[in-house]
Amino acid sequence: MLNLKQFEIWFITGSQHLYGEETLRQVDAHSKIIAEFLDNAAPMPVRVVFKPVVKTPDEIYAICQEANVAPNCVGIVTWMHTFSPAKMWIRGLTILKKPLLHLHTQFNRDIPWGDIDMDFMNLNQSAHGDREFGFMVSRMRLNRKIVVGFWQEDAVVQKIAAWARVAVGAYELKTLKVVRFGDNMRQVAVTEGDKVAAEMTFGMSVNTHGIGDLVSVINQITDADVNQLVEEYADTYTLMDSLQKNGAQHSSLRDAARIELGMRAFLQDGGFGAFSDTFEDLHGMKQLPGIASQRLMADGYGFAGEGDWKTAAMVRILKVMAAGLPGGNSFMEDYTYHFDPANPLVLGSHMLEICPSIAAGKPSCEIHPLGIGGKEDPVRLVFNASAGPAINVSLIDMGNRFRLLVNEVEAVDVTEALPKLPVARALWKPMPDMATGCAAWILAGGAHHTVYSQNLTTEHIEDFADIFGVELVVIDRNTNLRQLKNELRWSETAFK
Repeated sequence: MLNLKQFEIWFITGSQHLYGEETLRQVDAHSKIIAEFLDNAAPMPVRVVFKPVVKTPDEIYAICQEANVAPNCVGIVTWMHTFSPAKMWIRGLTILKKPLLHLHTQFNRDIPWGDIDMDFMNLNQSAHGDREFGFMVSRMRLNRKIVVGFWQEDAVVQKIAAWARVAVGAYELKTLKVVRFGDNMRQVAVTEGDKVAAEMTFGMSVNTHGIGDLVSVINQITDADVNQLVEEYADTYTLMDSLQKNGAQHSSLRDAARIELGMRAFLQDGGFGAFSDTFEDLHGMKQLPGIASQRLMADGYGFAGEGDWKTAAMVRILKVMAAGLPGGNSFMEDYTYHFDPANPLVLGSHMLEICPSIAAGKPSCEIHPLGIGGKEDPVRLVFNASAGPAINVSLIDMGNRFRLLVNEVEAVDVTEALPKLPVARALWKPMPDMATGCAAWILAGGAHHTVYSQNLTTEHIEDFADIFGVELVVIDRNTNLRQLKNELRWSETAFK
């Protein structure tokens, strides 16, 4: 599991020399107390590092420059304890490359009614000091997250913690390497996209390796390593009889293990954090990677089928954002509908590759025929996903921009046996209802591939869109199709 505590957000407080050394000492002390409180708060996934109060344009420029090149700094939090004239911030904000959160708070929760005097007022000026700073950031058209409230409130800490997770995800995406084994599925539109534009917008690099490059690595895996992984399969999952050591299809389990070990070695050696493949390009492979893709996702790699590199990248990034949280994140596909008026549902699945991090119980390791791909029967993990609130996230290329689409859903327990559907699956109700949710998704051009997340929220994706300056479309309990059509029209103008 990725340890997010290796990353930092810097707590930077603004003031000026006008108020004298005693006031500045108090500002510095108060800022350090707040930073230490946030650093020790249970929800905070990263380190919160106190930085001495900045009081001049040169100090501000220097700290922004330092943040840009600090390898573990993923963002900065700013707070104006006193009035900090915002022209001082122009040069620093101009060069800032890390995400920005503006915390609008004050050291004292309450006004000390009986004791308040002008000394107190001069020290505790966030109510208008932050507005001065806020104007400058808005004037400069810079995206940032704004959190308002007393710094010890749970809601304030939770919002900062959520943004910190997204800042780590953004940091990861800027250096993410995605490998495509073969091209994308032929004639499919939504899995295509402009990889150059993606690298310019997000930083991730997407490149193709022929399937033969992977096969050559798979063929180098030793029998001893295969034996060890097969034992791990038996200890971790419920193996169907034919896959047991003396079973008729045990050799297929060994083939699957060899594929996983080869893919893992290829990804590690190449420094790749995400990958895609397609059943139309498997030359030299005995079976489509099923359990291999599932287990690699469970270990934090991004994956999507049919060459869908955009979804593969987002699977990786959402897994990074959610590190340490209960629940999971998986490649997903809206597969088929249950149009019962009393209980409409979406069945989400894929041929093989759903991540076991979202499983409700112990997965079963099974082998069954696959009607497409023309290869031997693939091994896969079969399970039902857990019930509860979730989101589906889609990153799509609209030609002149990228659009992030989110649909909030409510997953339900899979109560039917589904004896003839040996794949991992999830059942959910899209918000605000089946008809509106599906129509809104189609109106917005949402892909059939998504990232399904049990532990992240729309707020995380909104923060992510703000950091990268990309369009966000949200389908939730309040979605109205007439209003959504207007929002999409407005976006066409805003991003033209």
